[in-house]
Amino acid sequence: MPTPLPASPLAPPSNSADALADSFTTSYAGVVAFIAVAAEGNFAKAGDRLGIGRSAVSRSVQKLEDQLGTRLFIRTTRSTSLSAEGKRFYEQCHPGVERIIQALEDMREMRQGPPSGQLRVCSTVGFGRKIVAPLLHGFRAANPNISIDLVLDDGPTDFTTDRIDVSFRNGRMEDSRVIAKKVIPMQMMLCAAPDYAAKHGLPRTVDEIARHQCVNFRFASGRVYEWEFKLDGQLRKVSPNAMLTFNDADLVLQSVLDAQGIAQMAAYQVCDHIRAGRLVTCLPQFAPDDRGHFMCFLSRQHLPTRIRVFIDYMTEHIRAMDLQILDDRQLKQA
Repeated sequence: MPTPLPASPLAPPSNSADALADSFTTSYAGVVAFIAVAAEGNFAKAGDRLGIGRSAVSRSVQKLEDQLGTRLFIRTTRSTSLSAEGKRFYEQCHPGVERIIQALEDMREMRQGPPSGQLRVCSTVGFGRKIVAPLLHGFRAANPNISIDLVLDDGPTDFTTDRIDVSFRNGRMEDSRVIAKKVIPMQMMLCAAPDYAAKHGLPRTVDEIARHQCVNFRFASGRVYEWEFKLDGQLRKVSPNAMLTFNDADLVLQSVLDAQGIAQMAAYQVCDHIRAGRLVTCLPQFAPDDRGHFMCFLSRQHLPTRIRVFIDYMTEHIRAMDLQILDDRQLKQA
């Protein structure tokens, strides 16, 4: 005689298969609604994300709370936040729901053939304008069933809240919560226009920078970028007394081209101008050698095909660009 199924812990004991099925259906709908509300921060946005009304989301969450016998959200007229129990439940449920969604997407892509769907991509403003955006035309030509939503933002990436699939980041990656694939090194070049160099000369040491007119970049956070150099194997940061400061990298570059001062900029911004003679470099032997341009994505075991082909395409085509100024020999002299 077969062993009977144990009663569901989320429903009153019952010998009815229909009761078990009803309990599972209610629980699944409630968990999906719960995850959406937790991610979006309120019931209305969760309803928009799920394609159902706010009241339907509220009912599903209420049924789930009744089954669990606990309050998952703290609701006020102005805000919705997770309770202590809700936070614990979210941490346990979220990975499982993500895996289910990925499995469904993988199966859908296998049935439908070529990669398809929407990619939401984030990039720093300067790199996104000059490098990422121009490559999207070729990617779309090779993958016409994939749509791209590109967001340019110099601030930190919130993959979950903003639903970002891939993020282009510059500098040093210290966030262990994401996978960071280094595409190319990020060379930082101290540059000036030939007219500025002819009139004011160029610094011959890092200490001489203080005597020059400098142009600075301000991050979205409000922090001003510190120039970096590598001296005797040690990183040294310099905060020059700038005559001009901008929160747009293109404006920094234009000011240097206009001979308004010197600035430290990424090689991808200035390589064409240096080769054309519109800019000259100084102190290349002290350029830092531990920065990079990265593609970041959540640590997932199985990437959807549309994300995988995007990462492969961008890696190949960015590496094919001639974006480096210093060769290995110059870097080793630092």
